[in-house]
Amino acid sequence: MRTLLDLILPVECGGCGGAGFRWCAGCAAALAGPPVRVRPRLDPGVPCWALAPYAGPARRAVVAAKERGRRDLAEPLGRAAAAALTRLRTPGRTLILVPAPSRARSARRRGGDPVLRAALVAQRWLPDSQVLSILRMHPGVRDSVGLTSGQRQRNLQGRIAVLATAGHAAIHGGNIEVVLVDDVLTTGATARESVRALTRTVGPPRGVLVTCAA
Repeated sequence: MRTLLDLILPVECGGCGGAGFRWCAGCAAALAGPPVRVRPRLDPGVPCWALAPYAGPARRAVVAAKERGRRDLAEPLGRAAAAALTRLRTPGRTLILVPAPSRARSARRRGGDPVLRAALVAQRWLPDSQVLSILRMHPGVRDSVGLTSGQRQRNLQGRIAVLATAGHAAIHGGNIEVVLVDDVLTTGATARESVRALTRTVGPPRGVLVTCAA
């Protein structure tokens, strides 16, 4: 069945479009280096790191996962995030991964949240870690495509909140380290409002990790 499907829908790499691989070694190498410290225009108040710039394989993989239904890319993107978090985390602490929120309409259109899928993959590769999807955007948030930095800031200001769930209480537990994870960091508006929401309710996260930064 797999061979038949590959004949009908040829397998291509999600990072470079090469035939025969869903994720090739060259594209994996592009995300395998140490995470790079980045400084968005809207400072979230905590350190931000990216696996790669918003170009090349990283950009194409993020777009394919978000807009082209490539759910299979959650595996390589999640593994790359896990490798970066292994470098960044504080030894001996439980790591809590909090996916940045997306608009409910966008998540439905994409058949789920690609950031959450990748975070769940990363969790499998990280000992003593947990994913808590506790951030939500309020209704009325516009799509950020085409908005300026100031417009993105006003669009999200005060419109990201932390859900009061059973998992929420786990962050208040003792030796915990929280990291906000996302796919792309552009102006920093989403990261800043997410960090503010977390800081108000459960305390400031250790930092932000994204697949790529513009």
